[in-house]
Amino acid sequence: MAIQPRISRYHTVIIGGGHNGLVAANYLARAGKKVLVLEKNETLGGATASKRVFPDYEAHLSQYSYLVSLFPDQIVEELDLQLKLLPRRIASYTPYRAQDQYRGLLISHADEPASRQSVLDLGYGESEWQGYRRVLRQQGTFAELVWDSLLQPLRSKSDFEKRFRQAGQSQLWQDFVEKPIGHFLERHIQSDVLRGVLMTDAKIGAYTSAYDKSLLQNRTFIYHIIGNKTGEWRVPEGGMGTLARQLATNAERHGATLLCNADIHAIQVGSPQHQVSFRLGDEAYEVEAEYILSNASTTELCRLLGEKPVSPKSEDEGTAFKINMLLKKLPDLKDPNVRPEDAFAGTFHIDQSYTHMEGTFAQAAAGKVPQTLAGEMYCHTLTDPTILSTELQQKGYHTFTYFGLDLPYKLFIADPINAKQEVIKRFLSGINAYLAEPLEDCLARDAQGTLCLEAKSAWDLEQELNLPRGNIFHNTLSWFFAEDASEVGAWGVETPWERVLVCGSSAKRGGAVSGIPGRNAARVVLGGG
Repeated sequence: MAIQPRISRYHTVIIGGGHNGLVAANYLARAGKKVLVLEKNETLGGATASKRVFPDYEAHLSQYSYLVSLFPDQIVEELDLQLKLLPRRIASYTPYRAQDQYRGLLISHADEPASRQSVLDLGYGESEWQGYRRVLRQQGTFAELVWDSLLQPLRSKSDFEKRFRQAGQSQLWQDFVEKPIGHFLERHIQSDVLRGVLMTDAKIGAYTSAYDKSLLQNRTFIYHIIGNKTGEWRVPEGGMGTLARQLATNAERHGATLLCNADIHAIQVGSPQHQVSFRLGDEAYEVEAEYILSNASTTELCRLLGEKPVSPKSEDEGTAFKINMLLKKLPDLKDPNVRPEDAFAGTFHIDQSYTHMEGTFAQAAAGKVPQTLAGEMYCHTLTDPTILSTELQQKGYHTFTYFGLDLPYKLFIADPINAKQEVIKRFLSGINAYLAEPLEDCLARDAQGTLCLEAKSAWDLEQELNLPRGNIFHNTLSWFFAEDASEVGAWGVETPWERVLVCGSSAKRGGAVSGIPGRNAARVVLGGG
């Protein structure tokens, strides 16, 4: 849609059409505000967009994101979204070797006795099962005390500590907020395998370890266990792109203007109006707006404003490595006691024992690609086959998504292509150690005979999504509370520039697919702040 005349005026211009920007656009448009969303790519949705990654097949995958937990039910209801998030009947399966035999830890959402027996098979008795149950209860209690606050103004750390103390949960506060999460896990769990399963929630997308003094692992753990007070990670029916499409459709229905392929050049801060300059093809445009909301990274916002970007911290470094795959069939496993339909229905943990992940972090910190990768994988199509055509479903095709850990951005700077190929090689070697047949034999091939396998490193994320150092969270995850007195009562979306707000993952309480920064920024614009 072209803008006429050449200079136009909007109430709010949103930089970036990712899901957070679209959430903000929905709230503002529904309130009757004139909203313009500018997206640099051909499609909306940012990291949540779905596409035919393998053009020869009608399979729609999200290249960068996968499951949903942190998107509040409250936002779904307020925006009248028809978003269907499907539960997975299996929580996780973790293959391991014991006494020269292939076994697996299977945690089921639907069969608690089976989960208990699988934990008992680890060899630590009933106390291990009871310890695991305690961990889950503690996670649930923490979520109950914290979750609702994410859609409210920031409270002080002392206010939260008092809240936990009054609830009789002072020890829980210490375990999750004050001390490295490794202490908590080691106190309740003995098995290296089960400790690792729990520890992965503290490492996904973050360059950290169990006893990291920065407590980045604690912040990461918290965001992975509090979603909608359950911490359950669910599968979006129709794929992650369904969320972006619904948000875009609803925003336009309420009058928002959404423009793709918008090459934004600059933001000029002014009073009473800001000015945004951008190009659509060969045409240059300038628009005015009372408010600017940025769904881009902090570095990109500073560039557009002509300001010096903030120097990144070591913990800001991205460490995500994602592999998307299309399979002709599910592979069989060496563990004779599990069906592929069960093993791959939840999160499939590959070489993610607690001690092994401490080792992979140490190798990465030394500037080396871990010899045996730690990572996890899931199969979207066992829960929701609708991302595949009917023909592919009938033929038994499936998708796999792998998420590697301890593969920081710095490992890919010198030689990004060969480094990525080396990681793919080590991924295949790692998973094949637990399969009864090579994964390569199960993967589909395109018309040229190439395996249907696409990999994205942190370096790729910087190149394709303009994420500094490839951090999927834009920058290091924040605490859920105000980290200094000046933030108390704010929404975590404010910037030093008047009427310029952050509505994306770089906001306080941002990160993951949540929509929370988008809603919070809209609240400030509409007077809720």
